[in-house]
Amino acid sequence: MIIRVAIILHLVVLSPLLLPGQKAFSHDAGAIQTEIFVPVDLSFEASNPGQHPFEMTFGAVFTHADGNSIKVEGFYNGGREYRIRFSPTKVGTWSFATYAADPELSGKKGEIMGLANTGPASRGPIEIDVERPQKFIYADGSSYFALAFELDWLFALDYGNAAGIPKTEQIIEAVKANGFNQIVMNVYAFDVGWKTAGDVPDRYQFGQPPYSVFGGTNANPDFSTLNIDFFRHFDRVINYLQQNDIVAHLMIYVWNKKVNWPAMYTEADNRYFDYVIKRYQAFSNVIWDVSKEALDYGRCDIPYINERIQRIRRQDAYGRLITVHDYEYCSRQPDRVDFISIQNWRNDLYSLSLEALLLHADKPVMNIEHGGYEKGPYLTFQGNYTDPVICLIRNYECLFAGLYSTYYWQNTSWNIVVYDPMAPGHPFPEPQFAYYKYLQELFQRYDFNRLFPYKPKLTTNGRPGPENLSSSGYPLSSGDGLYLYLLPATNFQTNVVIPKPENGQLTATWFNPLTGVYRDAGTSEWRNWKPYRSPWEQVTSVLIIQAE
Repeated sequence: MIIRVAIILHLVVLSPLLLPGQKAFSHDAGAIQTEIFVPVDLSFEASNPGQHPFEMTFGAVFTHADGNSIKVEGFYNGGREYRIRFSPTKVGTWSFATYAADPELSGKKGEIMGLANTGPASRGPIEIDVERPQKFIYADGSSYFALAFELDWLFALDYGNAAGIPKTEQIIEAVKANGFNQIVMNVYAFDVGWKTAGDVPDRYQFGQPPYSVFGGTNANPDFSTLNIDFFRHFDRVINYLQQNDIVAHLMIYVWNKKVNWPAMYTEADNRYFDYVIKRYQAFSNVIWDVSKEALDYGRCDIPYINERIQRIRRQDAYGRLITVHDYEYCSRQPDRVDFISIQNWRNDLYSLSLEALLLHADKPVMNIEHGGYEKGPYLTFQGNYTDPVICLIRNYECLFAGLYSTYYWQNTSWNIVVYDPMAPGHPFPEPQFAYYKYLQELFQRYDFNRLFPYKPKLTTNGRPGPENLSSSGYPLSSGDGLYLYLLPATNFQTNVVIPKPENGQLTATWFNPLTGVYRDAGTSEWRNWKPYRSPWEQVTSVLIIQAE
């Protein structure tokens, strides 16, 4: 038995991205060290992996010096190699001992030192706030204001490029610079079923890749095996997202992107699904999503999704969050998911989103698709709303109803991926990503985790109460003197109805979502039914009132 330790995924490294094939370190070359939440790979070589190497029982139990232990399943990595990917969850020494159906791989021991984290992953994985269960937090307790960006074909941008992932880096750089901190993505997709432009440059075409997650091609897959090269490349993508403090919202299946999937519950189906969990569970930036639009296409049913969730919980040693991109499922099986996912294109988005939040008082709710897909230069799926301002406002409507939201640009969300949208010289205008930078900054300044909506009473009057904070607009309140109101462009003004603060004064600030500009409106005496008028006519604005 040869044991190699490959520190492939050390996310604090500041040098260029580490690629598969780098030198592996012998387990007896010295102590293995990694920062907590940063995965390392333990590489084992078997003399004979056998005919079904993906099915072999193999893993290790990692035990911290304080006695707490984690059982992590390993995965086959091609040839004669097996790996166990481990991410320490606390500082200190972790000893490990392997177990395996093959005696050659069983009983191997070693140690990993978990160091204090100083890098992008220092706050740890995303969790649910126990005290405010409709909010996300990092493991260290700090707020996580999820602002997602759909990029289904991210897996394809640099596939086959052994030297690096430059296209992935370009689009993620643009995403991160503009406030997005979550990528909603497919593990694999093949093609779309709608009409797309005929004038798309070849460099931006990523549909119909000549490979699959299985052996062979999508047209002629070999379901008896998996495409190890695909997953080695996908490691680089997930690793790069973690290096950049971006959550990978992984949709394990997608039914409407022409993927040739094996039948439900078959060995091939289970092999693929289990492999994704085993290979990516150690990344602290991962969120599991069983399937995009899970129940929409007749491919599966509720019992199948239930069984898939059970498989995740059985194999994921780290307990990453789980959802299903399907409200028909989440609304019927809310106790099985960690947060609720919704797809809602309705015109009355705010009121329906608020209704959903009130129905699920013990979980975060996230709108994965609101029907707004900002237009790009090349024709593809258009949805119901394409104007960038309208798309932005629909995100605000979700947020002011207490939901998290997701943004789409038509030419990055599917098989047409303009991976360099901010590069100079394009014959088309830049997408309005900057709107979302301002949005992220707003809810960093005024912590989204402190703010909650309310269901207004049907009548309008000046009687203060938790169901009557203004005559119009969409309020969020901290409950202790901070109020934010989203005022649609149609508003001439709104009248604020809040309790009189002890000092009898209200401080007002206006925020322009299109420019990111804050305008001080001064401090004035409180009065009931106090009118406020936006300084920007016919522009959706945010009024911030502090009565603390």
